[in-house]
Amino acid sequence: MKQVNVQDAVGTVLAHDLTQIIPGQYKGAKFKKGHVITAEDIPLLLSMGKKHLFVLEKDDTDVHENEAAYRIASKAAGENIKLSEPSEGKIELSAEIDGLLKIDRERLYKLVSQDEIMFAAIHDNIVVKKGQKLAGTRIIPLFVADAVMQKAEALLAEGPLITIKPLKNMKVGVVTTGSEVYSGLIEDAFGPVLVKKFSALGSTVAKQVFADDDDEMIAGCIRKLVNEGMDIIGITGGMSVDPDDRTPSGIRKAGGEVISYGAPVLPGAMFMLSYIGDVPVIGLPGCVMYSRTSIFDLIVPRLLAGERVSKDDINRLAVGGLCLNCETCTYPQCGFGKA
Repeated sequence: MKQVNVQDAVGTVLAHDLTQIIPGQYKGAKFKKGHVITAEDIPLLLSMGKKHLFVLEKDDTDVHENEAAYRIASKAAGENIKLSEPSEGKIELSAEIDGLLKIDRERLYKLVSQDEIMFAAIHDNIVVKKGQKLAGTRIIPLFVADAVMQKAEALLAEGPLITIKPLKNMKVGVVTTGSEVYSGLIEDAFGPVLVKKFSALGSTVAKQVFADDDDEMIAGCIRKLVNEGMDIIGITGGMSVDPDDRTPSGIRKAGGEVISYGAPVLPGAMFMLSYIGDVPVIGLPGCVMYSRTSIFDLIVPRLLAGERVSKDDINRLAVGGLCLNCETCTYPQCGFGKA
């Protein structure tokens, strides 16, 4: 910035807003940052008591904030991301579809490590809705050197920072375990909950089978559902450390490659993730049935988006993995599951 006399300011660019105050009538920004001073502006500026102005010294190669925001946003946005028009140097990114939000965090951190570039986003790995605002970007000054933009664009050339993965319409198989349900002593209450939860994510419980507390029977039910073409299989009941709980051993006997038995999440500590080939087989603890939000909401959407979740992915849930059981649940607009 430099200071100039108002009479010498024609053609220069304001470095900040100028407020006009008319007692009892008006108070507001009469001239916005970035306004190019004209000869017609001089009398009004003088009437506002402005004898000097702070203006920007712009190099011919400098990039205006609107253009800079577009250059960043257009390269940061991946599949199913929509850009707004630039407004006062800012562009917002929103969802074009319902789906799982993914953000390349490490490259985002590198992008904003440049002092003149700002990019703010919501947390990733959550299901977002069409039209939802996801991020916003701008540069901090009104103009930025083209060298800064070239450095940012080189980073963004490696691929988008923010994308939405659509959730697949999967066929879900459910194995309900427990002698009390298998024998008909009590009515199954878990199955209907899973029908509702999977339906909300665009998938369908295509078949539900029942097994006694017997790991061979459980394994046979799992293999049957795999052979019948289920895309994902959920096992309910029998997930604790009680000797009568046979679900984990049943999953192993069915050929499940166990990724994790246990998760640093409450509710959801006794969760189990395994794979038989490409089919996720998940052991669902009882909390999934009675808790409004649980490990189900953190992992299952990622599986429905086609991700192969790892042990490290699950371990990273430790920070943010405690649900506070708020009286009014606002998930995913809260800290649950977000590091």
